[in-house]
Amino acid sequence: MQQADWYFDFISPYAYLGLVRLGELPPEVAICYRPVLFAGLLNHWEQKGPAEIPPKRAWTYRSCTWWAARQGIPFRLPAAHPFNSLPYLRLAIAAGCSTAAVRRIFDALWTTGADPADVRLVAELARSLAIDPAELSRQEVKDALRSATDRAIARGVFGVPTLAVGDELFWGADSTDFVKDYLVDPGILGSTEMPRLTTLPVGVSRIPG
Repeated sequence: MQQADWYFDFISPYAYLGLVRLGELPPEVAICYRPVLFAGLLNHWEQKGPAEIPPKRAWTYRSCTWWAARQGIPFRLPAAHPFNSLPYLRLAIAAGCSTAAVRRIFDALWTTGADPADVRLVAELARSLAIDPAELSRQEVKDALRSATDRAIARGVFGVPTLAVGDELFWGADSTDFVKDYLVDPGILGSTEMPRLTTLPVGVSRIPG
């Protein structure tokens, strides 16, 4: 059995689509779910999220809706986006990051059109997972999410979803095919061209501001 760490934030529609595609991986790959705060990744790497750039925001929603329909994946944007994903990430941690808990939370946010800001949604999800909603306010749960995000950054995770297989990171829902090929032949990352790419010189840098 090979373990793979899957880094995600419920705020990302690509993470939801990526979750569905995890089912395409071989059964001998054991997925360990790693919730992280996407905003924390963005702040560290000094990036903007797709929803923070107006034209990219519209494109993201339309592209994900089209992609889901083409793949036959149930999908409906929540009532507002972006939203505060902290309660849902903490809920996943309180529920032990089990497969069932992670999938139930994603489904509630990305297939129903519900309002993520509705505290009743969080409470209902918590109770459905046998979690006291008060658990989400415990300092231990908050610290666990902060530590998980810090560890992800230290590992080089810059976006969600990211699947880590050994020392290799595969970013994005559309990297699933890349992962499948790598699992069959890890040597594809040691080919003549691949090693050169990690040390490719920077030709020019954009000046901030």
